[in-house]
Amino acid sequence: MGAAYFYHLTQRGLEDTLPMLLSKSLQAGWRVAVRGTDRGRMEWLDQRLWLGPEEGFLPHGLAGGPHDADQPVLLTTASEAANSPTCLMIVDGAQIAPDEVKAMDRVCVIFDGHDPEALQTARGQWKELTGAGCSAQYWSEDSGRWEKKAEA
Repeated sequence: MGAAYFYHLTQRGLEDTLPMLLSKSLQAGWRVAVRGTDRGRMEWLDQRLWLGPEEGFLPHGLAGGPHDADQPVLLTTASEAANSPTCLMIVDGAQIAPDEVKAMDRVCVIFDGHDPEALQTARGQWKELTGAGCSAQYWSEDSGRWEKKAEA
């Protein structure tokens, strides 16, 4: 049974935090799907990942290609990912269901702490997931480094 980790971005943006989380997930041996809500935003993230440092290259693909099932990291807006992920990263307020959390090794809900709507969405997701019995942790970078602030 998996757990949901909530990452409250206040110091760095998604484009800086996502590569770190993806790298750790791949090191753990997980296949990852990054679920967003907007195809254009996923294309932007795809480009950002390609432009990262060569020594930190993250093998990935944008959903809709011929090799989606083979991708270690797949960027998608679909509720089902073709790469059979064991880790799911939720960005931009994409939906996540308690059954999905329970089926994964890890779910990461990454949200912008400067966006009131994103904060409200993340709070609702926390309540829904913990209310359904999912294990959850809340991480904040307010101090300049990641610290666990709550657990349920």
